[in-house]
Amino acid sequence: MAKALTKSQIASEIAEKNGITKKQSVEILEQLAGLAYKHAKDSFTIPGLGKLVLVNRKARVGRNPATGETIQIKAKKVVKFRVAKAAKDAILGVKK
Repeated sequence: MAKALTKSQIASEIAEKNGITKKQSVEILEQLAGLAYKHAKDSFTIPGLGKLVLVNRKARVGRNPATGETIQIKAKKVVKFRVAKAAKDAILGVKK
């Protein structure tokens, strides 16, 4: 399996494709991440890629894998990323 792209590699690709400097493309990536962090509680959508959403998980009973002992897991908020249909189709191909 191929290695994941680094931030630097992503910035280089964006800069090359759009005729901007690598520094400008890094700033764009950082601004996008900052916007996502700020607005994730209301849900943040990147068109064609997916959506960040805040989800409330209920309290539940779990099991310690080492001892087999049952434990109570508290309710908590988690951030999830829901992949857009367009991204799924582009990556996996369209189902027939």
